[in-house]
Amino acid sequence: MEIKFYNTLTKQKENFIPLNIGEAKIYSCGPTVYKNATIGNMRTNIFQDVLRRVLKYNGYKLKHVMNITDVGHLVSDGDEGEDKMLKSAREENKSPLEIAEYYTKLFFNDLDALNIEKPEIICKATDHINEMLEYVKKLIANGYAYETSTAIYFDVSKLDKYGILSGINLDEQKSGARVEVDKEKKNPYDFALWIKAPENHLMKWDSPWGPSYPGWHIECSAMSSKYLGEQFDIHTGGIDLIPTHHENEIAQSKGACGKIPARYWMHGEYLLINGGKMSKSLGNVYLLEDIIKRGYNPLVYRLFSYSCHYRNKLNFTWEGIDAASKSLERLKEGYKKHLTGEDNINKEIVDEFEKRFHEAINDDLNMPLAMGVVWEVIRYEKKSKQLADLLLKFDTVLGLKIDEENQKEEIPEEITNLLEQRQKAREDKNWAESDKLRDLIKEKGYLVKDGKDGATVEKIK
Repeated sequence: MEIKFYNTLTKQKENFIPLNIGEAKIYSCGPTVYKNATIGNMRTNIFQDVLRRVLKYNGYKLKHVMNITDVGHLVSDGDEGEDKMLKSAREENKSPLEIAEYYTKLFFNDLDALNIEKPEIICKATDHINEMLEYVKKLIANGYAYETSTAIYFDVSKLDKYGILSGINLDEQKSGARVEVDKEKKNPYDFALWIKAPENHLMKWDSPWGPSYPGWHIECSAMSSKYLGEQFDIHTGGIDLIPTHHENEIAQSKGACGKIPARYWMHGEYLLINGGKMSKSLGNVYLLEDIIKRGYNPLVYRLFSYSCHYRNKLNFTWEGIDAASKSLERLKEGYKKHLTGEDNINKEIVDEFEKRFHEAINDDLNMPLAMGVVWEVIRYEKKSKQLADLLLKFDTVLGLKIDEENQKEEIPEEITNLLEQRQKAREDKNWAESDKLRDLIKEKGYLVKDGKDGATVEKIK
């Protein structure tokens, strides 16, 4: 059965035709590990996981690469400001390495809680400095980069077209419309490949241009080409990455080898909070931990995300999460009823359900339509193990663990002791120590849930 994906590059749905028959090569932009991942970030990761599962459902072998950005991502997402890792390290009085290790672990805890599969290859930016240096040298040798007193810049004027992904037309942009911190830049849209480090900069490496560090965009180009080659099948990420990061990845690849790195570019839309933007100033930045603290199974958020197509904005409300929680319970109950049912279902009926589900997921990951089929199977008046088996097959894509009971696990003594220490800190109104112990408990794989009767812990699954 053919698979169709919406390709941001061509602005249309296209049949998926891989470079190598039976294999799908994917690159996903991973987290910048300077703070907790939000539920908005996790929505993108759920979409990417569904993509993986749909491809596997169709029999594809996967080679999926995801990066961990632990250097080079400036606070402006462009060429302005300081490195996000350094900013976080200063604020939390830790080293950049400690910051990276801490938030990387929390990120993967969240993936586990949401039953998100890990890509086959996970690569850290700081482990690939040499590859990035060689990539920059190649761009200079090919005439696509130049040096200033502060950085090595990519010269966008050397491309046949810059803006192929986002649709930006540089000829229509007012000169200087984008802030030019470096007055030595030849063009306003030139971007930093390599940045010369101030003397007191904590993260820097030796290079032909002195002590310096990579720009954000060069990381993904260097790592994707190392593990997937000059061209691969699919590049994924959030929609916010289109106008800068992904546009610049394409520019770098064209400068290095003359090719657009991915044939299909897929992007997940924004998550809204009560109809508006998620922001710290509004106090509505939610983490997966916040959902769990309210007593919800984290997979409730995964199911909630299926209420909307990945290319449409999804509006998060607690009422929506509560409804999704009830729906997850109904799914599990419906599966159990079919599992113990003794009715015999005509094979043509089962095959028709499967065909419709398969068509839905293959139509650009249409999970709302796929869930409609799932609910028809759940509500089918005859109860049969045939349909239970079909639901389990569907769940290889859904990832909702519909056959698992909610089991209470014994809490280790170490965690219990830490919880008691935290309770004492709260009684003493030592909130800093309380927060520190809560984070330590989370590092060890458990989430603290505060209630009117005290605190409890739950293992992150």
